[in-house]
Amino acid sequence: MFSPRKTDPFFAALLEIAEHVQKAMHYANDFKVTSVADLKEVSIKLKEYETQGDDMIHDLIAKLNISFMTPIEREDILQLAIKMDDILDGIEHFSANLEMFSLTDIDEYVQKFMDNIVKSSDEIVKAMGLLSKKKLVQMRDHAVLIKEYERICDEVLRTSIKQLFLREKDPIRIIQFKDIYELLEDIADHCQDVANTLETIIMRNA
Repeated sequence: MFSPRKTDPFFAALLEIAEHVQKAMHYANDFKVTSVADLKEVSIKLKEYETQGDDMIHDLIAKLNISFMTPIEREDILQLAIKMDDILDGIEHFSANLEMFSLTDIDEYVQKFMDNIVKSSDEIVKAMGLLSKKKLVQMRDHAVLIKEYERICDEVLRTSIKQLFLREKDPIRIIQFKDIYELLEDIADHCQDVANTLETIIMRNA
């Protein structure tokens, strides 16, 4: 079904989107916030990543609309692109809320979420690299890892909210941090959506 000699332009585009998501996630995780001004800088930069990601998705959709043949189902290509875009939207929304709430003192739970989400973005890039080489079966290991990181984030969400209500007395801070935790869990869910789509592609084509 696939030519082993040439990278399909749709697979190349998906890999480029995945690498863009990875860069955004690493940028958000690596930036050391110490002030409200730092929050603003991160928010602006992640908005740029999100806007660039939208442009990449639009380009891919335009190619799909004019292409007679695609290497896998059009719906699967589109689903992968949209789910990766959801990750970008999520991290941009997360950073915007940090800036809106002026939350410079993120806790260990936010860091645990971020660590696992960043690992998921790394696995997505590895999987898309294999897709671009038409090595579909090998993608499964990366999909399994992404799902494991999402499972860890589920546990972090339960623990973080429990501890939030036990430790925090300020109702406004409770609302703010609960919102932040749930936004991060949503991002982990979007990563899992990518993994589910990868497994669908393996089932249909391998």
